[in-house]
Amino acid sequence: MKLLRRKEAASLDDRLDALARAADLAEGRLAEDVVAGARSVVARAGVRRGLSVGHTVVALAGATGSGKSSLFNALSGTELATVGVTRPTTSTAQAALWDGEGAGPLLDWLEVPRRHEVPNAEGEAAGLILLDLPDHDSIEPSHRLEVDRLVEMVDLLVWVLDPQKYADAAVHDRYLRPLAGHRDVTVVVLNQIDRLSQDAARRCLDDLRRLLDEDGLGGVPLFGISTRTGTGMHELGKLLAARVADRRSWATRLSADVGTAAARLDTASGTGKPSREDVDGLAGPLTAALSDAAGVPVVVRAVATSHRHRSIAATGWPPTRWLRRFRPDPLRRLRLAAQTEGPVGRTSMPAVSAVQRSKMDTAIRRTADTAAEGLPEPWAAAVRRAARSHGDELEDGLDRAVAATSLGSARKPVWWRVVGLAQWLVFAVALAGGLWLLGLAGLDYLRLPRPYMPTAGELPWPTVLLVGGILLGLLIAGLSRLAAWAGGRRRARKAGKALRANVDRVGRDLVLTPINDEVTRHKTFTEALTVAEGSERRAI
Repeated sequence: MKLLRRKEAASLDDRLDALARAADLAEGRLAEDVVAGARSVVARAGVRRGLSVGHTVVALAGATGSGKSSLFNALSGTELATVGVTRPTTSTAQAALWDGEGAGPLLDWLEVPRRHEVPNAEGEAAGLILLDLPDHDSIEPSHRLEVDRLVEMVDLLVWVLDPQKYADAAVHDRYLRPLAGHRDVTVVVLNQIDRLSQDAARRCLDDLRRLLDEDGLGGVPLFGISTRTGTGMHELGKLLAARVADRRSWATRLSADVGTAAARLDTASGTGKPSREDVDGLAGPLTAALSDAAGVPVVVRAVATSHRHRSIAATGWPPTRWLRRFRPDPLRRLRLAAQTEGPVGRTSMPAVSAVQRSKMDTAIRRTADTAAEGLPEPWAAAVRRAARSHGDELEDGLDRAVAATSLGSARKPVWWRVVGLAQWLVFAVALAGGLWLLGLAGLDYLRLPRPYMPTAGELPWPTVLLVGGILLGLLIAGLSRLAAWAGGRRRARKAGKALRANVDRVGRDLVLTPINDEVTRHKTFTEALTVAEGSERRAI
């Protein structure tokens, strides 16, 4: 059965979850203020969704003398706001409520204590909460802080500008331009156009539209109004009523907040290629360098030498075997003899030299650089840090890996026993021949008659036994040395393979795994950011 795929936009819940996940993944990698901003959006959204979604909070924001308090009175049909011309008259936000039942917790969250119910409120505007904010250019810092706080929390923003200061950089740089991602919850009005001629008003509106386009707010509703003559008031009221009736401005605002926070994370993260799918391919050069630092070549040579040493001791000419006791076993000297049960102790391997340590550091750095290739710099730096995150454990881990490796020294080949037994038999034969000759010499010394002397051709049997036993024993010993040399090489190859496998495991655990975790973290971050930004995803 064929699966049909369709594209669907990520829901707000999905985007918020993705933003929270992206912020967690970015912790310690990106700028703290950007990560904190994303988490603040998630926290604010969680609260707002739990409050009244049947009310729409609309804030009137503007500069001193822009007429926003007059607009507040005109829209609410009251004289609640004190109107001023040149000095700030609004010190704290106040709210006018159209059917404010159930809006108390929402206003408590907004920290707006001054609340007024609009009399005879009905129709599509029911559910509107209109806020009159302090002047954003007030000389009182507390007024500006109040504006900044509420601008981040309300559902819909109405910026009230006037013909004299509509191009003021303070409002464009501080507020309008940063709200470029909030076009759907932003409205701009040019108030007091009754003071201008029709041509002047049209030029001001055209110029303001140009400025808004430059701010990234192209398409934002723009009205020319006059609270004194009523010009444009009907159109503005109709727009607000439609937004309130839609009951989705709160979600649109949160969606815009999520998109903006995700964009800031994206900008802070930087640009780069997709992260590597896997870092296993980087293990080879790293393992080689770590093996050298761990002394694997030294151990491999010791395994071969130890095998030959033990083989000679087991199969050599019996009268000379005791000499091997004066030669220490290379593996025992390194404390790498057959492991017994219990915790693995440290070896007596030579300390890592400066050259080996330099090679190891170079290998780790190259591995990290290769893994980080193409990643944005903050994440590339995190990969490089991850590669060295267990640097203090690396040398000890390598030593334990070598100590824990089974080198096969406990296993004795069967042929050692067979050859050893043969050597003792040959030695016994030579000894018998020697004793026989010694007995004959004793008889001669005592002038006693010799017994019958069997011969092998021209040679008497005692001589054949003595000389033949010695020569055969030396031959067997020589052949055993050749076999021991070949066996030592074979056992050294196996030990080298086992040692490099354990060293590779240490390199993966302490270097490659942290790198891979960081690379995977970036990939997951990118995927979460894609969802948080509102990009489309595939669904079955």
